[in-house]
Amino acid sequence: MTFTRQGICLFRPQFGILYRHAVPMGTTANEEMNTFWAKNNKLNRPVSPHLTIYKWSLPMMMSITHRGTGVGLSGGISAFALLALVLPGNYPYYLDLIHSLSVGPALLSLAKFGIAFPVSYHTLNGIRHLFWDSGKGFKIPEVYRSGYVVIVLSILTSIAAIAYM
Repeated sequence: MTFTRQGICLFRPQFGILYRHAVPMGTTANEEMNTFWAKNNKLNRPVSPHLTIYKWSLPMMMSITHRGTGVGLSGGISAFALLALVLPGNYPYYLDLIHSLSVGPALLSLAKFGIAFPVSYHTLNGIRHLFWDSGKGFKIPEVYRSGYVVIVLSILTSIAAIAYM
């Protein structure tokens, strides 16, 4: 049994759900899509937003790097925690295993930098964002100046952390 009113089917026993009748359109979705792309191609419009239409800038690169370091740190910490739960043995066992690999000092320093830089960069850039949240530092010269400060301090704190470890 079906109850209908003005094109709305309130109940269909074979489906057991509310159902609304579709009204046929004059054109199909495929035709509409083809018309849209033909018009954009004729007007030589880029697909927006597209990376080729933007001039790369320091704030843009720092924003992308901030997001990347956040995702990388989150993924790294999650992977480390998961491995700590599932792998047999304990932390000193794996630390001894790393020491037994006899990795040279250059590779070891590079690995330490690979860990220290994302942490320091993400932290310092996060502090920069906190200043922005308070409404300070939005003028373009200030944005660039604070960006360069974050980059330099990130490198310096990473080198200091490597020297300390």
